Amino acid sequence: MRRIEKAQRISKILENLYPHTPVPLDHSDSYTLLVAVMLSAQTTDKKVNEVTPQLFKLASNPAEMASLDVTDIQSAIRQVGLAPTKAKNLKKMAEIIVDRGGEIKANWGYLESLPGVGHKTASVVMAQAFGVPAFPVDTHIHRLAARWGLSRGTTVERTEYDLKAIFPKPMWNKRHLQIIFFGRDHCPARGHDLSSCMICSWAATKKRIREEMRR
Repeated sequence: MRRIEKAQRISKILENLYPHTPVPLDHSDSYTLLVAVMLSAQTTDKKVNEVTPQLFKLASNPAEMASLDVTDIQSAIRQVGLAPTKAKNLKKMAEIIVDRGGEIKANWGYLESLPGVGHKTASVVMAQAFGVPAFPVDTHIHRLAARWGLSRGTTVERTEYDLKAIFPKPMWNKRHLQIIFFGRDHCPARGHDLSSCMICSWAATKKRIREEMRR
């Protein structure tokens, strides 16, 4: 089966399972989404959603965040991974945004120039805050794209390129969330029987199924 045919069949399954795709990170605007996505690196969305209410009470906009001491920011987010580094980046980012006028811009170069903001984080904000077609690739998507034979990419950049080539551009913003949801609900990284999975059972190669059974 060609990759594009797999993508079409997978899309039908995902649309049936997840017709609605709410952003799993709690936020109220583009800035709070950006902060939440930054915090989600090496941390579960659930944990981020437990931490951000307290953080946003202290600072829900760039000016308020810029006015905080790094120690106060770190204390509010201490439960997330890499808290010291993230706290420093949040303050620096807020200061830069304030210097540039105080508003988040729907611009790739603008977002990726901010401290602690890589391409994946910028992609989530562009897609979910501004509706710009993007295909953010996290560990779930990178793993499932390989399992399903949709990409042989060894990097998330290559996987993103491959997925953009086989899924219709108007669906990118929805499809990336659907794949994440499917990975969490039905297709975990370990202890997963690919032969009984509603997608892996036919999308994964027999070799891949055998390899994962031995893990």
